[in-house]
Amino acid sequence: MPAPKNPFKAALRENRFQLGLWVALASPYAAEVVSGSGYDWLLIDGEHAPNDIPLLSAQFRAVSASASHPMVRLPVGDTVLIKQILDTGVQTLLIPMVESLAQAQQLVRATRYPPHGVRGVGAALGRASQFGRIGDYLQTAGDEICLILQIESRAGLAAIDEIAALDGVDGLFIGPSDLAADMDYLGKPGHPEVRAAIADAFERIKKAGKARGIMTLDLGQARDYREMGADFMAIGTDVTSLVRATTALRQEFLGEVAVAPKKQESGY
Repeated sequence: MPAPKNPFKAALRENRFQLGLWVALASPYAAEVVSGSGYDWLLIDGEHAPNDIPLLSAQFRAVSASASHPMVRLPVGDTVLIKQILDTGVQTLLIPMVESLAQAQQLVRATRYPPHGVRGVGAALGRASQFGRIGDYLQTAGDEICLILQIESRAGLAAIDEIAALDGVDGLFIGPSDLAADMDYLGKPGHPEVRAAIADAFERIKKAGKARGIMTLDLGQARDYREMGADFMAIGTDVTSLVRATTALRQEFLGEVAVAPKKQESGY
């Protein structure tokens, strides 16, 4: 019995657009609630949400019971953290702040067993192999790992052709907010120069034959990114959705004039 198939990776290979949502409440129960909303994938955030490996693992399990594919973003592309999170059963990783070919190569190696990489061989202790019950996990795991690298700086954009050409990288995810900040447009991810940089990045990623991902809270911007060619995209977060819904409910009951929420320029 081989490693479980990764439906998200298969969808990207088949050019099927995948719609997602950010999960940042750091709660397995909340993640389970969101997982019934019908998104193709959910990103469990370990970078900006207060999560550690056990909590990420618990949310991964909560989402895994649904039709939504769980993706995990680690706080940093650390080989040890990658080893731990893969052993919990996570198959799709988003790694932030990738800026060079050397960094991308290290990340690919962290997701592969020797001789192709440096992933620690301890699968029998992990959920990924069903605690050793998947007899050929070591031989088949790499085929189902989906590695997404996040490009969110001018340095990352400069290296995008080399990174996108690397075997083992399945997609590149543009981070508009950090990219805008690095381009001296802090809080303005929709600035024309930022948009032009994203459009150019999308074209270069497409040329390399890799998937293009992005995230925004602005639905107008989301439709624009989709027209640009985004292959997978998140259009919101559980945190911001909760804020909006609870505020609107109170305003409706009290008969208050609803104040349009301030446009989110942060990307989150």
